[in-house]
Amino acid sequence: MSYIICIILLILVHFGLWKMFVKAGRPGWESLIPFYREYIITKLTGRPAWLVALLLIPIVNVFVAITIYIDFVKSFGKCSFLEHAGTILLPFVVFPLWGTDTATTYWGRSHTAEFKEKYPYKKTVTREWADAIIFAVVAATLIRGFLIEAYMIPTGSMEKSLLVGDFIFVSKVNYGPRIPMTPVAFPFSHHTLPTGGKAYWEGIQLDYKRLPGFEEIERNDVVVFNYPPDGQPPLSRPVDKRENYIKRCIAIPGDSLRIIDSKVYVNGQEEVNPPESQTSYYVKTNGTDLNPQTLFDMRIEGLRQSETEYVFTMTAKQAETVSSWTNVEAVKANIAPMGAFDGQVFPHDPDFQWNVDNYGPIVVPEKGWTVKLDSTTVPLYEAIITDYEGNTFEQRADGYYINSEKADSYTFQMDYYWMMGDNRHSSADSRLWGFVPEDHIVGKALFVWLSLDEVGSFFDKIRWNRIFMKIE
Repeated sequence: MSYIICIILLILVHFGLWKMFVKAGRPGWESLIPFYREYIITKLTGRPAWLVALLLIPIVNVFVAITIYIDFVKSFGKCSFLEHAGTILLPFVVFPLWGTDTATTYWGRSHTAEFKEKYPYKKTVTREWADAIIFAVVAATLIRGFLIEAYMIPTGSMEKSLLVGDFIFVSKVNYGPRIPMTPVAFPFSHHTLPTGGKAYWEGIQLDYKRLPGFEEIERNDVVVFNYPPDGQPPLSRPVDKRENYIKRCIAIPGDSLRIIDSKVYVNGQEEVNPPESQTSYYVKTNGTDLNPQTLFDMRIEGLRQSETEYVFTMTAKQAETVSSWTNVEAVKANIAPMGAFDGQVFPHDPDFQWNVDNYGPIVVPEKGWTVKLDSTTVPLYEAIITDYEGNTFEQRADGYYINSEKADSYTFQMDYYWMMGDNRHSSADSRLWGFVPEDHIVGKALFVWLSLDEVGSFFDKIRWNRIFMKIE
């Protein structure tokens, strides 16, 4: 439903832009092509065309885009603060309204001396720039904080569902916008200034609050959240200033999860892996080299271990294709055996002989659930009691103490989630560091708005088949 709503809003925006382009004497189709559309707007407003190149630079592009579109509506006589606010915050309302309004006409290039002489502003240039900057900062901060934010996929932990170089939109409203917990911060910087140092001030810290959303997190949702281990030294960052991660929610509050031979079971039922999820495979050939161009075209990556042996990361469908090649003798998933202890795996305790392929069972806590405290539960939930819910915890000779009071059980104050990457053997996820608290949830990944490959010229890099691809 949220994806459909976003598509409808985008259609309304582009419908309005089409109408406004026609009013300005341009073909309507020019309003549909990203970057080219903004280039045409610079021609309609008198702005230099090189501004369009700045749209590729993070942070800078926010200011530039707002400037370009404010100039655009000025060219139609829309100069008031409310009209500019509507342009940035409600374009799906004002663009169709102005595009179909017969009284709204194109006045000319708003960023030229002739236009300003014909339609003089009362503001000085300094005041106009100051107002524009303040407005841009406030508007962009509100949009990014409470509505929608753009992210780029930096690593391959979600391959091949999401690729490195995918630019995605993440909705803050689906699960409910989180009220900033560290409100005093440098605009458009997450946790570190471009020059180094903290981009926030911890002198004011607010309790976790979230506005109502459209839906609850469901199993298999692709979710952006703050990376829980960033709360530990040496970083010790506030919750909302921890690194942003993106993974798939495998289990929700109250679920029991287990992994057997790399297959995920939730509440005893085997979960179907996403079709584009990857894992590591051992491949043996008859001595004939595999075609590197074919591997490149299939986006299969890995290492050659000997003249006949390889280790590749690929999807199940790709593994099936590789096994059909005449020079391939064997293809086998690399699965760690049950009982093989991996110290990197949560809870990092040798009493739990778990690894990334054979894990659990483990229960994901939900708000209000009471767990008995003993040697089988404390290693799993102690970090929640102390790090996430702010209590002290001690084990003494006569039992456990929470906030200096003896306790044989604990009732959880928040919901928790279990997150995993689709690239199962190349993902730092809940298998390594445990549960994700509800106050760490940022938003829901909706769709890819741009995708760039790592090779080729700019237009060759664009993965056209992924643009506006729904994230599932």
